[in-house]
Amino acid sequence: MAKKGSRVQVILECTEHKTTGLPGTSRYITQKNKKNTPERLELKKFNPILKKVTVHKEIK
Repeated sequence: MAKKGSRVQVILECTEHKTTGLPGTSRYITQKNKKNTPERLELKKFNPILKKVTVHKEIK
């Protein structure tokens, strides 16, 4: 049986990578609690293509 709860899996995508025009995407998968954080997540993560830490935002 699947667990019942308020934790959901979300995908984070780099915001700076789209503007560079380089091929590929930087995405991370994580979990969040929908009751505690109903708004979209925004975390600083490492982008291996740009080789620096950038802001990653939650996508739908």
